[in-house]
Amino acid sequence: MRQLWTPWRIEHVRGETPARDGCLFEPPGTSTSDEDSLLLYRDTHRLVLLNRYPYAHGHLLVAPARHIDSITLLQPAEGLALMEMLQTCTIILQKHFSPEGFNIGCNIGKSAGAGIAEHLHFHIVPRWNGDHNFMAVLADIKTIPEHLSATYNRLLPDFLTLTHFNSAKTHAPSR
Repeated sequence: MRQLWTPWRIEHVRGETPARDGCLFEPPGTSTSDEDSLLLYRDTHRLVLLNRYPYAHGHLLVAPARHIDSITLLQPAEGLALMEMLQTCTIILQKHFSPEGFNIGCNIGKSAGAGIAEHLHFHIVPRWNGDHNFMAVLADIKTIPEHLSATYNRLLPDFLTLTHFNSAKTHAPSR
């Protein structure tokens, strides 16, 4: 019998997750990435986090950098930047994990299922046929085949490429 280990989830499963200072979607500092907060990318309009308690392997969270709670509050540039990042993240996840589909969505407000209703965010969840088997149904446990730090390190180079590209674009001489 094979064993599946997801040790980073035990605090969440037991309801013992330590309280956070500040908003999950506003990691401290200004760096474009940070493994401790699972921040893969940040710029002036948006950020991408690896979900610490994923529904499936590679589950990403994409949020505006600005602390808002509704899609109706997005400025046009923020909305465009978020949509572009959802596309980019989907491409990166396809490249690394070859999922057979994706769930991409946004829950706005507690009554709509938002776990963190105070900061608008989108979920990108890669999906495979049969990816949630009897474990989720019988034991209310989902299994993730790779440690979060390994997934973070696998995806980070692609996001660093975006950071360098956007930096070069910002600092490029105008024509």
